[in-house]
Amino acid sequence: MLERPRAAVERPPETFEDFYVREYPAVVGLAYALSGSRWGAEDLAQEAFLAAHRDWERIGAYEQPGAWVRRVVANLSVSAFRRHAAEAKALARLAFSQPVPLPDLAASDPAFWAAVRSLPRRQAQVVALFYMEDRPIADVGTILDMTPGTVKRHRYDARRTLARRLQVDEEVLEP
Repeated sequence: MLERPRAAVERPPETFEDFYVREYPAVVGLAYALSGSRWGAEDLAQEAFLAAHRDWERIGAYEQPGAWVRRVVANLSVSAFRRHAAEAKALARLAFSQPVPLPDLAASDPAFWAAVRSLPRRQAQVVALFYMEDRPIADVGTILDMTPGTVKRHRYDARRTLARRLQVDEEVLEP
C-alpha cells in the first residue's frame, strides 16, 4: 500500500525539504505519544526523516511518503522501548534494585498516555495514530501496513483495556 509510486502524470515530485517542513510536527507528536519523551520523540523523528532523506528518490515517489515515515517512527519506538527497558533494568541492578523514578509527562493527560504505552505495541501505535493525529482507520492501516479490520480490532482491544485500567466507561474513549 505505501510503496505504490505516484503516476507519472501527477504533480511534480515534492522536495524533501518541503516534505520535512510539512510533516515534522505531526511525526514528532506521534513519536512523543509512543515514547513519552520530548527529546526521545525528536530523536525518533530525526532518525526516520534521515532514513527518508537517504533514499528520497524512492520514498518521495511513494503515494504517501508521510505514512512511510510514520511507520519507521512506529518501528523505531518499539526498538527504543526495548533498549530503554534493558537500560532501566541494568540501572536498577546497579542501584541495588531501587526503582528508577521517571519524570511526569508534560502532556495534558499523562495517565492516559502511560496506559497507552503499556498496551501491546500495535495497539499503542493504533491508538496514538487514531487519537493523537486524528487519522482515519484507512490511514492508520496504511501507515502500519494493516487491513482496516485489523486496525479496528486493535483499537477495540485497546479501548477495552484502557477503559479497564483507567476505570472509565468505554464510551469515554469513543471518537
